Amino acid sequence: MLDDKNGRGDESIVSAAKQYFGEALRVIVISLAIILPVRYFLVQPFYVKGASMEPNFKDREYLVINELSYRFETPVRGEIVVFRPPTATNEFFIKRVIGEPGEKVTVRNGVVTIADKDHPNGYKLDESAYIPGIYTPGDIEVTLAADQYFLMGDNRSVSMDSRSFGPVSKGAIVGKVWIRGWPLDKIGSIESPSYAGI
Repeated sequence: MLDDKNGRGDESIVSAAKQYFGEALRVIVISLAIILPVRYFLVQPFYVKGASMEPNFKDREYLVINELSYRFETPVRGEIVVFRPPTATNEFFIKRVIGEPGEKVTVRNGVVTIADKDHPNGYKLDESAYIPGIYTPGDIEVTLAADQYFLMGDNRSVSMDSRSFGPVSKGAIVGKVWIRGWPLDKIGSIESPSYAGI
C-alpha cells in the first residue's frame, strides 16, 4: 500500500524491510555462533586420499572427525586418527594407533610386537580382525615417550607411517575418525577393534 500524500505507505514498507533484514541477520548470527564452534572445535570433515588405509578406508571416502574427545581422553590402540605428520605439518594423514605411550614397538619379519610393563618380553599384535593375513614390512624397534604414539596404515606395503617418520606426539593428533559419511552404502560410526590376549 502506498500513500503519495504523506509518505506513510513508504515508511511502512521501509519499516517492514528493516524488520525482515534485522530478523535475517539475527538468524545468520545465531546460526554462525552455533555452527562455527562445532565446525572448528568439535567435528571436522576429511576426505581419505590414497590407498594407505585399504581395505578398511578407500580413496575419496568422506569421514567426520571428532576433535573433542582427545581433549579429555587419550588415543587407544586400534583407533583411527587424523594427525599432522612430523615431516609435513601442513598436511593431514589418517592412520591407526598401534603403539601407546611407554610401549616398545618392534616390526620385524612381518610381525608387529608390543612390549609394555605387563608384557616385558613382548607379544605379537593380532590384527587379523581388520587386516587378515597382513604382512608388515620393515625392521624397526622404538620405545615411545610419555606423549608419543606409533601409527600405521592398514595397507602396510604402501603406507608411509611411523615406520618411516617415527612416533607422533599427542599434540599432533587432530582427532579420532568418528563417522563415515560417504559412500552411502558405508555410512555409519567407526568402531575400534578389540585385541585378544592383551
